[in-house]
This record gives sequence, structure tokens and C-alpha cells, in this order.
Amino acid sequence: MPSADALVTDIGARLLYRDALVLVIDKPAGLPVHPGPKGGETLTDHLDALRFGLPRRPEAAHRLDRDTSGCLALGRHAKALARLNKLFATSGSVGKTYWALVEGGPDADAGSIDLALGRRSADPRSWWMKPDPAGDPALTHWQVLGRGAGLSWLALTPVTGRTHQLRVHCSAMGFSIVGDPIYGSAPRTGGPGLQLHARALTLPLYPKKPPIRVEAPAPAHMRAGLDACGWAPAPEVID
Repeated sequence: MPSADALVTDIGARLLYRDALVLVIDKPAGLPVHPGPKGGETLTDHLDALRFGLPRRPEAAHRLDRDTSGCLALGRHAKALARLNKLFATSGSVGKTYWALVEGGPDADAGSIDLALGRRSADPRSWWMKPDPAGDPALTHWQVLGRGAGLSWLALTPVTGRTHQLRVHCSAMGFSIVGDPIYGSAPRTGGPGLQLHARALTLPLYPKKPPIRVEAPAPAHMRAGLDACGWAPAPEVID
């Protein structure tokens, strides 16, 4: 599992996109977005460094699990955050693509998972989920991008945004995400880290402009598995 220290030392180096309303950063795995009941360091502790002259820090417009890396959108002020929150609350408005390395993998090359989800426990402090016909509708599209070494490399596109949706959907279909200690076979400590990455984000934020599309580079803790599945990173362009 990568350390969150890289973000602590220079959050600016993780900035992927910036305009007057929104920032998109590459959140590292291992760092929670918001404070939790156990306390500890969070992304919020470092957002003042991204004010860029504005009187207040930006705020996250959506959630990523602590152990998920990749694209995270921040609203730069209250009105921007309200616009982004409305986008994220409208199913299908924001385009999200995740990369996942899964154990084994599906037989087909593409498909969809339409499986409602509910909480495992009535305890409001619990975030663990389960397939539940009486739960909230949840839909994920998937495509195999590569296979190798007993793994499959998937592009996952969630249409809905349920808690732990991708992790539960993959597990329920028989191909758990590598490094998942809750819904997969990884140990609670000492595992390889959750192999789930928010690869791309598409934001239709401006009515008269094309949607903003941002991609986050593959994280270091997933590159060996991606290589085994045939990943070929684009060569660097030198001016």
C-alpha cells in the first residue's frame, strides 16, 4: 500500500486540473477524504494549500474510499461546490471510469452488473454493504482491458453511486478486487493495497463548453498487476 506522505509533502504536485470553479486532484490511496470517528489525518488537512488566492479552501464534491486512488473533484468556493454537488447527485450526469485488478475475472469481455445494494448492518456507523433485492438500485458497466497472471484488468463505469458499489458488485460476480479485505480475500493488514483507481472523470460543468475530462495516471501500487495484464503506458512526449 502506498503511503499518503507524498500528498502531505506537496499536494500541488497531484493537481490534475484547475479552473475558476473546480480542481481535480489525484488522491493517493491510504488517505481518507473526510474525518472519521477514529480521527487521524485526512485530505481535508491539506486543502488550504490549494486555495490559489481564494479566501477559503476548496472542498471535495464527492467521495472516494480511503484506499481508492485517483480523480477527485473539489469545488473552489460555495457556489462551485453547490453546482458540483448537483451534478454528482444526478445519476448519469458525471462520467466516472475506474480501473480495477480483479482475481480471476469474467468469461465475457464486457457486460453490466445490475444488483441492488443495502447495508449489512443496521448500525449507522457501519459502511459495509451487501447485495439486497430490497436495497437501492445499483448499476455498473464493465469491460475487460487485459488479462494475465490469474488477474483481469477491468474498466468499471458506475451509473449509480452507492457506497462500495464497485467492490460489492465485483465480489458478488465472483471476481473480487485484488487487495480488498472486506469483500475479497486480502488480509486486514499487510495486503497489497486495494487495486482500485479512479482513472477518469468527465464533468459537464459548463453548458456552452465541452465536458471537462481528466485522467489520473496509474498508481505505483497497481503497475505490476497492470503490466501482467498487458498494460502499455503511453510514451512520454519530449518537446
